[in-house]
Amino acid sequence: MNEHAAPRRISVFDTTLRDGEQAPGNAMSPEQKLELAQLIAGLGVDTIEAGFPASSPSDFEATRLIARHLTGTRFATFSRTTRRDVEIAVEAGGTENHQVQMVATGSQIHLTHKRGITRHAAVREVVDTVRFAVSLGVTDIAVGIEDASRGEDDLLRALTEAAVEAGSTCIILADTTGCHTPAEFGDLIGKIRRWAPPPVKVSTHCHNDFGLATANTLAGLAAGADEVQVALGGIGERAGNTSLEEVAAVLAYKTELLGMTTGVRLEAMYAAYNRLREIIRLEEPRNKPIFGKYVFGTAAGIHQQGKLNDPSTYEYVEPARFGRERSLLIGRHSGRTVLRHLIEQLDAQVDEAELDELYRVHIAEREQGDCEDLSVVRARLARELGTRRGGAPVNAACRRAMCRDIT
Repeated sequence: MNEHAAPRRISVFDTTLRDGEQAPGNAMSPEQKLELAQLIAGLGVDTIEAGFPASSPSDFEATRLIARHLTGTRFATFSRTTRRDVEIAVEAGGTENHQVQMVATGSQIHLTHKRGITRHAAVREVVDTVRFAVSLGVTDIAVGIEDASRGEDDLLRALTEAAVEAGSTCIILADTTGCHTPAEFGDLIGKIRRWAPPPVKVSTHCHNDFGLATANTLAGLAAGADEVQVALGGIGERAGNTSLEEVAAVLAYKTELLGMTTGVRLEAMYAAYNRLREIIRLEEPRNKPIFGKYVFGTAAGIHQQGKLNDPSTYEYVEPARFGRERSLLIGRHSGRTVLRHLIEQLDAQVDEAELDELYRVHIAEREQGDCEDLSVVRARLARELGTRRGGAPVNAACRRAMCRDIT
C-alpha cells in the first residue's frame, strides 16, 4: 500500500440471517431475526440479508419486520430469477434501502443436473428478472452467480455482462461448494472485475469446506472485489460461510499492509455472537478464532511465563479489542512459574520443598485435559496456605488477590 493513500473501504454484507440460518439447527423466528439484525447493525456492517421472502411465511414476516425497524442499515433479500420471487421480496420489504439479490445458475453441472435448462435460458431469465426489478422501482439489484467457482468462462461472462446491461448494480461470485483455493478464487474475481467494471460492485461469497473461506475472501479483495459476504461466527450451510469476525480482524490488524479497512466495531462482535449462540443453541467452541472459549487463554508453562512478563510474547490478537479478556489456566502443562505467581499474589511465602509439593498436588497430578481458571486455583491455594499456617484467616490483601485477574 502507498503510505500516503487512504485505505480502501470494504463493504461488509452480513448473511447470518439467511445463509447462516440455512444450516440444520439454525432456525430463527421473525422476532429473533429482528433482534439479531439490530445487534448486527450495531456492529457497523453495511448490508444485512433479512431472508428469502418467497420461501416461507416466516421469512416474509422477518423481512417485513426488518424493513420496518432497521432504518439505519441497508437490508437485502434473496430470490430466485423469477418475477414472482422478486415481486414477493418487494411486497415484504418495499424498495427503499433494499437490495434485491437474485441467484443465477453459474455452472454446467447446475444447468444440467439441477435446473435442466440451457445456457441461453439461464442468461435470458437473469435479464428478464433484473429488468422486472427495475420496473418495480428497485435501484439496488445484485445478481449472485451460484457455483461460479465451477462455472465455465463463457457462461460466467455472458451472465455478468447481460446482468449489468439489464441494470444490475452488483455481481456476487459464489464459491458454493467451497472448492476453490485462494489463487483460484482471486483469478475468478479478477475476470469478473474486468467484465463488470466500476461502478458495478463485485462481491465475494465463500464457503468453508476446505477451511479456506477467509483466505479466499481476502484473495478476492486483493483481486479487486468491493464487498465481502460474511456470517457472524461463520455459521451456514455445511462447513459454514466466511466469518465476519475473521475478516474484520484481519483488515483491522493489516490495514496498512493490505490497504483496506471496514467500518466494523470489533469490540461489539462477541456480545452479538453470544446472543446468536443462545438463540440457535450453538455450543461454545474452544478454539475458534476471536470467539473461542480458550483463544485468549493458555495452560502451557513456557507460554505462561512469557505472558506473565509481557502478554505480547504469545499474543498478537489482543482480547480487549474484541471485548474479551485474557486468562491463564492451570493444567498438566503449567509450570512452577505460574504457581509462584499465585503464591506471591497471596502475600505468602513457601520454601522450595513446599513449592514442589504444591506443584505436585495442583499441577503435575491433574487428570489429562483437566484445566481450571487461575482464580479457582488461587482461591484453593489461599485456603490451603492459610490452613498450613495454623488455620489463621486469610488477610485482606490475600482476599483481594483471590478476586484479582491478571492484566
